[in-house]
Amino acid sequence: MKSYRRELFFEIPNRRGFVNITPQVESCLRESGIREGLCLVNSMHITSSVFINDDESGLHHDFEVWLEKLAPHEPVSSYRHNGFEDNADAHLKRQVMGREAVVAVTSGKLDFGTWEQIFYGEFDGRRRKRVLVKIIGE
Repeated sequence: MKSYRRELFFEIPNRRGFVNITPQVESCLRESGIREGLCLVNSMHITSSVFINDDESGLHHDFEVWLEKLAPHEPVSSYRHNGFEDNADAHLKRQVMGREAVVAVTSGKLDFGTWEQIFYGEFDGRRRKRVLVKIIGE
């Protein structure tokens, strides 16, 4: 069995944002040479996420509105976590959107369902963060 590891880096200029990282992950898969196996993609930070969904701007807007209703950024004083930072809401948003995505690799391709894409979700941006891509298989 072969194993491949690569880190992707992101610095989102705003507090929150969603980035389709499918092309970068597909590039990793090609580089790995793995034809059959599994691809793990996970955020290495507790205020960001990796998830699979549709690449549609209306849906991304709906995520933003929904997440802000679930865990509003302000007032930051409503969170016990916020001591020297103001990112408690980002931790909660990450918990809802998830840490990682695992995709089957079949015939050298990511084995997606219809419309599925991989996204990096940022909830406390304006600094450099990383995403791990780990691919195992033959």
